[in-house]
Amino acid sequence: MSKTAGTQKIGIIGAGIIGLGVGWLLARRGAEVSLFERGRAGQATTRVAAGMLAPFAEVGFEELDLMKLGEQSLRLYPRFLEELKEDAGYAPEFERCGTLLAGMDRDDAAVLKRLYEFRDRINLRVERLTGTEARDRQPLLAPGTTSAIWLPDDAQIDNRALAQALKAAFVNKGGRLYEQCEVERLLWKGEDIEGLEAGGDSHRFDKVVVAAGPWSGQIGNFPGELMPPLRPVKGQILTLQQSSEFNLNTMIRTPRAYLVPKADGTLRIGATSEERGFDDQPTAGGVKELLEEAWEAIPSIYDLPLLEVTAGLRPAARDNAPVIGPLDSAKGLYLATGHYRDGILYTPVTAYGLAEELMGGPVNETLKAYRPGRFAGDQQDEFN
Repeated sequence: MSKTAGTQKIGIIGAGIIGLGVGWLLARRGAEVSLFERGRAGQATTRVAAGMLAPFAEVGFEELDLMKLGEQSLRLYPRFLEELKEDAGYAPEFERCGTLLAGMDRDDAAVLKRLYEFRDRINLRVERLTGTEARDRQPLLAPGTTSAIWLPDDAQIDNRALAQALKAAFVNKGGRLYEQCEVERLLWKGEDIEGLEAGGDSHRFDKVVVAAGPWSGQIGNFPGELMPPLRPVKGQILTLQQSSEFNLNTMIRTPRAYLVPKADGTLRIGATSEERGFDDQPTAGGVKELLEEAWEAIPSIYDLPLLEVTAGLRPAARDNAPVIGPLDSAKGLYLATGHYRDGILYTPVTAYGLAEELMGGPVNETLKAYRPGRFAGDQQDEFN
């Protein structure tokens, strides 16, 4: 006899922002949920992010579907945070601060012109500014700023505080969190998932969700032909301490870097994009590159204290789009990975959609385009 939704036993591998979000919402719906994390919850890829919720600044010329996914997730954020506050007792602020895309030279101005025309054509709220108008809006911009685009609907959040709130909410709703507990292998009964082995113990589940980011393909006893092609993409981020004279109040992006002021008085600068396998060490070259590009846009960062240099690994699928949903040939096994640069943005839509499906509800129509089956026949790459 099948179990009712309220008695579903579900294991989740990976306690980053995605695993925590899915796990919390499942526990909120009455499932028995266990989360397994090889390190500390929210301390790997999730921590090395700026917390930008910027689908309108991010969208490229061939990424309209991804923009719609991000837009849907952005709309879900207020509900997500309201429910999170109920269960955790607190939630970070959702800041609708907008994004200023700034150009530093004539080449940048030409790029921004194309970006503006594209956004205007697809009916986004967007404003084109001269260099002078951009500096009137944000006086910290460099005197040589040539032009800018203002996108008022982008937002941001403190991703580190969000991860901690999700962890608290998950535990408060009865979820079991196993930190520093690496999953050694999956357990199978024929082609059906039966559970997993972690820390030398066997754990039986009705369903298992793999949300281990770039490490998803490294889980033992996971048939290689089932895992979509994923790769780690290294990103380095700097954290600076703002001063009382440094009053940056919106996200600034150039074609080469971004600057995100946080409510705690810090400033995050990022991010590199490096195909270096599983190397997650910060480098002098990465720091130099980020500081030079950020200084070109906002020269007054020169005197700000450098608090932290971090590097993390983003999970990227072959098409750089998320991988969310069940594997067709492995009953009970689900994926929630491949969110690449936008894991923080995509968290609500992923968590709500997958939690609903796991509990026997309808499939989110938007998420259907991101099922693992779209890679049928592809082989996993060398990184795994």
